[in-house]
Amino acid sequence: MKILVIGGGIGGLTAAIALRRKGFAVDVIEKDPDWSVYGVGIIQQANVVRAVAGLGILDDYLDAGVGFDAVEIYKPDGERVARFPTPKLAEGYPSNLGIGRPQLHKVLGDNAMKAGAKIRLGVIVETMNQDDDGVHVEFSDGFEGRYDVVVGADGLYSQTRRTEFPEAKEPEFTGQSVWRYNFARAEGLDCLQAYEGPMGVGLVPLSKELMYMYVTTPEPGNPRYEREGLAQKMRAKLEQAAPQIRMLADQITDDEGVVYKPLEWHFVEGPWHKGRIVLIGDAVHGTTPHLGQGAGMAIEDSVVLAEELASHPEDIEAAFAAYRARRYDRCKAIVDMSVSICMGQLGKGPLVNNAAATQQMFELTAQPI
Repeated sequence: MKILVIGGGIGGLTAAIALRRKGFAVDVIEKDPDWSVYGVGIIQQANVVRAVAGLGILDDYLDAGVGFDAVEIYKPDGERVARFPTPKLAEGYPSNLGIGRPQLHKVLGDNAMKAGAKIRLGVIVETMNQDDDGVHVEFSDGFEGRYDVVVGADGLYSQTRRTEFPEAKEPEFTGQSVWRYNFARAEGLDCLQAYEGPMGVGLVPLSKELMYMYVTTPEPGNPRYEREGLAQKMRAKLEQAAPQIRMLADQITDDEGVVYKPLEWHFVEGPWHKGRIVLIGDAVHGTTPHLGQGAGMAIEDSVVLAEELASHPEDIEAAFAAYRARRYDRCKAIVDMSVSICMGQLGKGPLVNNAAATQQMFELTAQPI
């Protein structure tokens, strides 16, 4: 089976690795000629650790990041109210991993190429025409190809979704945005520290030397901030934060180091495939980051899709139906829970208890995929 993966991000690269592990021929295209990612961090939780262990790349993950086995919850005034262990799902490994996005990108890209996936950068799809036997694709670089399956892993603003599923709703702005910034790792920071309240703040270890801060703030009207002065704006958002967070805020001085992103979400309620074209990750279920599971859901999608295609090599329709059946409820629960936390912080719904929501998420994602 020959498979095209559209998108060279976390979901697309994991799909390439998983599909190659099953023996399929895989081409990956990525529209960004520089194949770049922003330089802050990401949390990979126990379900991701389990999934990448199954792909044989977990040691590379650990070499590039740092493991931790607990979450601490703090009140808005900075008082710690809880510390609880997080479940381990891969024997002999930590339950969570903090890792820089550039480092994660390199781990996945290197392993996709090592597995034999062919990757082309600065390329988009010009046309896709499918029949009962395959999909004929014309690319922007002049190449053409015929594929048994096309995987749309092209993110929240997926052109594959817009073209093939025009009836699907576009992502919706929540009214909240997230700010991120890297720091020297604070002494004693050995886990995720999450601060409750209408403004969510968290500190996450990334390596022995680094950690990053995330801050979620209400942003009515979805403003667009200029790059110049962005550090000062992030500091200003933290003026009423806990004392230990305000002390860190003084170090936010580099405009280029601030990553600001409006938070949007969507969920495709209907079919996740059309003929031989299927969606994974943010292209089909984009979530807010309140549970730290956006990338995790994309990685699990990739593993499950590869398994189902291997189980139904002669029946693509059955493979896609089984993939959606295994993923739908789990992904929808993550999206719904994440958006509920967001709405609570904005005062548009009940304020969600972080510890309870985190525990519920752990129980859900501990279940087999």
